[in-house]
Amino acid sequence: MEERRAIVRTRVRREAEIMLGGRAGERVQCMLRDLTSAGACIALSSPHEMPDTFELTLDHGRSLRPCRVRWRAQDRLGVSFEMPAG
Repeated sequence: MEERRAIVRTRVRREAEIMLGGRAGERVQCMLRDLTSAGACIALSSPHEMPDTFELTLDHGRSLRPCRVRWRAQDRLGVSFEMPAG
């Protein structure tokens, strides 16, 4: 399969959390599968139930990355990192 991405992703296997409703909201455990400065692939049990935008944390909520879903597959989400509001 031909690589079409402008930025090559780094394969990782790292736990992360999807934050729904900010720091005080619901947290959904997930697994980061690959990563760039522009986006990531996230593995989780029910990607079709996730909203189109959410925040992702790789450090237990100390920092949050706003994300926008770009694609959904059986157990994966592809997200782009958005500019923080403000």
